[in-house]
Amino acid sequence: MHQQTTTPTQLQTTTPPYPQNKIMRHQQQQRQEEEAAAKATEDSRLVFDAGKPPPFRIGDVRAAVPAHCWRKSPLRSLSYVARDVAVVAGLAVAAAALDTWALWPIYWAAQGTMFWALFVLGHDCGHGSFSDSGTLNSAVGHLLHSFILVPYHGWRISHRTHHQNHGHIERDESWHPITEKLYRQLEPRTKKLRFTVPFPLLAFPVYLWYRSPGKNGSHFLPSSDLFSPKERADVMLSTTCCCVMLASLLAMACAFGPLHLLKLYTVPYLVFVMWLDLVTYLHHHGSPEQQLPWYRGEEWSYLRGGLTTVDRDYGWINKIHHDIGTHVIHHLFPQIPHYHLVEATKAARPVLGRYYREPQKSAGPLPLHLFGVLLRSLRVDHFVSDHGDVVYYQTDHTLLDQHPKRP
Repeated sequence: MHQQTTTPTQLQTTTPPYPQNKIMRHQQQQRQEEEAAAKATEDSRLVFDAGKPPPFRIGDVRAAVPAHCWRKSPLRSLSYVARDVAVVAGLAVAAAALDTWALWPIYWAAQGTMFWALFVLGHDCGHGSFSDSGTLNSAVGHLLHSFILVPYHGWRISHRTHHQNHGHIERDESWHPITEKLYRQLEPRTKKLRFTVPFPLLAFPVYLWYRSPGKNGSHFLPSSDLFSPKERADVMLSTTCCCVMLASLLAMACAFGPLHLLKLYTVPYLVFVMWLDLVTYLHHHGSPEQQLPWYRGEEWSYLRGGLTTVDRDYGWINKIHHDIGTHVIHHLFPQIPHYHLVEATKAARPVLGRYYREPQKSAGPLPLHLFGVLLRSLRVDHFVSDHGDVVYYQTDHTLLDQHPKRP
């Protein structure tokens, strides 16, 4: 059989010399870099813009939520009330019996958290997600909220305004941004109090009495412009209930001494206030990576406003405070009972897509990671522009330079 041989000349024509290999590799690398740059350009066009109208309607989200998630069980709701009241009473009896300074801090943290849990159940009464009975909602709401010195109807009405207008710069009611013009008019002391821990975590009683900067009125006064004339009798009833609770606390101080009142009630009340301010602040502030838009004029809608809330994970506290950290679905549909919020959120997430911001999971039983989120937000979320229909928080770098760098 004839064997074909290959001459050196043929080898040179079929195997490129080394310099030509180098050129080919360089050209291939250049093509890869060009493709990568083209892909990056394409991806940049697809960057998610939270301020754009979503490609779905609120009816689409509603349809994704299972029908049973809307059903309210008065017995189930009352069972949570019974559980929380029993824990509150048990903690108070145990602390009073032991009366040792080694255990008082543990009692304060636990009892303050339980006061916060009571508030959340009263909050559900205000939304009507506790039961379909207005009478039952009002009775339980007054008992729970009056115990922690919250005027049930006064707060319920302003909180309804918050839900109906969330994300709207002018009409929102709580933890909404102030405009740059109003911010520049604030005294330096006010700015420091507003953005320096722990003062923002003690804001709730001040808000109940005076509302937010730029807004007037009190949750305790029927004449406040928070309320319509037909709501004033309800407000008076709630204020009277708070006065009865205050009188009971004064009687307790006279009977057992002010120190006993301080240890058993006052310090847990302050812990409750800090829980409330921490949770509500974090629900309505994003992060440097996930900034939340705020709206004016025709850019605002109920759906777009509700989507600018954030879910948070609180570890073991999730169940103690009745999954209030599951906040996006709650803002869109406040009629859903708290014990269905997690299931409703899972069902709605495919519809919400990137408009739902996955919460960072707590690394342990306590949500310690959220304190870093709070501190970072207080450092950069100061005001929004006076102009524009879709705006984001801006930073006062003068104020920033006055504080040590936080994590």
